[in-house]
Amino acid sequence: MKNIYLVALVVLCASVAACAQKKVPSTLDSAFKTKFLNATNITWNKENTHEYEAEFIMSGTKYSANFSDTGKWLETEHLITYDELPKAVQQSFMASHKEVQVKTVAKIENSEGTTSYEIEVKQLLGTKELFYDANGKEIQEEDSED
Repeated sequence: MKNIYLVALVVLCASVAACAQKKVPSTLDSAFKTKFLNATNITWNKENTHEYEAEFIMSGTKYSANFSDTGKWLETEHLITYDELPKAVQQSFMASHKEVQVKTVAKIENSEGTTSYEIEVKQLLGTKELFYDANGKEIQEEDSED
């Protein structure tokens, strides 16, 4: 009997989580579909009170896009290879991080027309995200535990 309740609880929780991810304001849903017409496997998460993030696949590549709750596109991030980084970014990174292991690399485009690059590197107790502008200037760092 306990097993039946446990299974029912798991199914209920999974259903609630799936519904929660799909409930976004209609203006946001419309803005997303207009900007990313060919997106598939879309999942939504609420980043904070006024921001949502969609994770999706487009042309075989994993993307994430952030929108305000009013439907304004804020930024898009997608995975790229290290070799796809601009040479200036590669040179700057290698000059100061020679002995680190690269975990992922991403290209980030924002609504202000700026493109930046994120290089996530492995550390002893997690990872570090290094950000560069297109000219290779390091613009910020963020530590994470993932």
